[in-house]
Amino acid sequence: MELVAAVLALAVAGAANERPAVVVHAPNTPVRLEHASILTPADGPPVLVYAATNTSDSELDQFTVMVFVFDAQGTLKTRQVAPGRRTLEAHGTKYSTMVLDGGPVDAADRIVVGVNQAQRVGSEDWWRAELQPVAEAASESGNVRK
Repeated sequence: MELVAAVLALAVAGAANERPAVVVHAPNTPVRLEHASILTPADGPPVLVYAATNTSDSELDQFTVMVFVFDAQGTLKTRQVAPGRRTLEAHGTKYSTMVLDGGPVDAADRIVVGVNQAQRVGSEDWWRAELQPVAEAASESGNVRK
């Protein structure tokens, strides 16, 4: 429902520019992001649209998505974190959105996204990863698409 509302809001706001986001994955991540795109409406903040796939054999209760915005020179401008969709079935995929309102995003900025933590259903333990070094390496190596 969130995705439908976001897409409708973008349609009402006028034509939106779309560009890909670079997805990074930590080793052994239980959630892989795919089809990550940034939609930028004429008015309002950009919106990340992505598919999240549970790569494990266990149902996940929740996971967290991180977005890094680098300027054209590769300097980190903002880092934003938000919960992803709840209850992601084993090997299932869900689509979701994240409003990038943590700071201004310019057309030349490089946007890198990934999952930094996840929790299985019925567990108090979290899988965690530090994504910033991976995101910075992607930015420095030129693997970040504008």
